[in-house]
Amino acid sequence: MSGTPLHRVSTGERINVNAASGHLQRELKARRIRLTRQRRVVLQVMESAAHHMDANEILDLAQKIDSKITRVTVYRTLDLLKGHGLIDELDLLHLRGHRHYYESHGPRDHIHVACIQCGKVREFESDLYEELKRQISRDCAIEITVTRTEVGGLCAECRAKA
Repeated sequence: MSGTPLHRVSTGERINVNAASGHLQRELKARRIRLTRQRRVVLQVMESAAHHMDANEILDLAQKIDSKITRVTVYRTLDLLKGHGLIDELDLLHLRGHRHYYESHGPRDHIHVACIQCGKVREFESDLYEELKRQISRDCAIEITVTRTEVGGLCAECRAKA
């Protein structure tokens, strides 16, 4: 991939935030899916997320834009996006209980790296990960359409406190 570094590590939680503003709306339009005003607001929140959000956080941010948005609208929109393969639902090693988090796809797959003590989540993407996926695809004779990889351990800050 020209212009893409061999690897990147996020400084916060999302490595591809604002990677393609409006991409969820464009994808749904291309699939001829109706975009209501409320659905557009939920998509806007998803596309601009600086960290992994659960449905309650998405609802809170969406209601700041449009107070008429309901929990049902958020869940239906998340189900629609998941069903079309446009977002991922993550459990992030269940670090924060059994909550699930949602993120839109960036240009490359990435690994979620989580501190099991403080809960900080970073993202890591690498050409080596892409090569590993190609090898898995070859060796297992499978066309990979979904990847979710999570790595857990203690971050440098938590190790320093120990």
